[in-house]
Amino acid sequence: MLATITLGACSSSGSSSHAAKGQAPVDRSNWPAQTPASGLAKGLALPLEAYMTAYADQVTVDTALRTLQTRCMSEYGFTVDLPRPGVNPPASSNSINIERRYGITDRAQAKRYGYLLPPELRKHTDQELPDLPDVQVEVLTGHTKPEPVAAPTGGDGSYFGASEKTEPARAEHNGKKLHKGGCIGWSQQQLKLDELDAGFVSQLASRSLSDSRPAKPVDKAITDWSACMKAKGHKAADPFRAMEQGLADGDGDHATKNAIALASDDLDCKKQTRLIKVWFQEESAVQKRLIKENKDRLAAVKARMSEILAAAKAVK
Repeated sequence: MLATITLGACSSSGSSSHAAKGQAPVDRSNWPAQTPASGLAKGLALPLEAYMTAYADQVTVDTALRTLQTRCMSEYGFTVDLPRPGVNPPASSNSINIERRYGITDRAQAKRYGYLLPPELRKHTDQELPDLPDVQVEVLTGHTKPEPVAAPTGGDGSYFGASEKTEPARAEHNGKKLHKGGCIGWSQQQLKLDELDAGFVSQLASRSLSDSRPAKPVDKAITDWSACMKAKGHKAADPFRAMEQGLADGDGDHATKNAIALASDDLDCKKQTRLIKVWFQEESAVQKRLIKENKDRLAAVKARMSEILAAAKAVK
């Protein structure tokens, strides 16, 4: 979320800071769909995904935070150009990553890229990282500016590493009291964000994956898949090992013929053994149990999600 990243790509109208070259445009064409539109995972969504914020909604929230933070900084006399959410989308709509949760699932991608993501999902738009003056860092973050070990040269790096030693910010600037947590903290408060929500749901999702793995239907499907792969000349105990092999075979930018062949056979064996559907069904059952066991807290998470999104949409 924009509130929790370090906001390194900022510029100021003040004479003591560097001017930004302009933020990158937002291209929605590469944003992940809420559910896969193709492949063996087409249309699949695990129960806990209902308690996770979809990427498009997250961009809405982050955009509202950016607007609030920009407005807050202007009240202290600073004009800043904060990073635009949505410029570098992830490969999946949420942390479940259903597209690759049980290994690769899309044949069209496998035939072209092996185990690599498509180029449009691997590219990263670097953003200018000007050196903000001390006072602006304090107003923005609520703490002093740490001394970086080495100034970043691009990307989404930061001068505000959590491990760096900092001190509380000055109490006020130009006669105006600084917000607790700076403009970042203030923007979070306006939307009433609860950063523990996403972590809690992700923990449950991690547990459901590990708990479903030993289930007899899943174990059998993986055993059958491994036997299928062996018959095709490959040695892999499970789909994750196959992915490791495929990614290790190449330079990280281009898939080799061997990696593409491995990925294609991987998908053939998954289809033959129904591994994706079997594991999805078993994990869905585990997640339904976890949802029942944590129904009160998850209900509160979902209610807050709706309230936060509504508040974000109201920010102009």
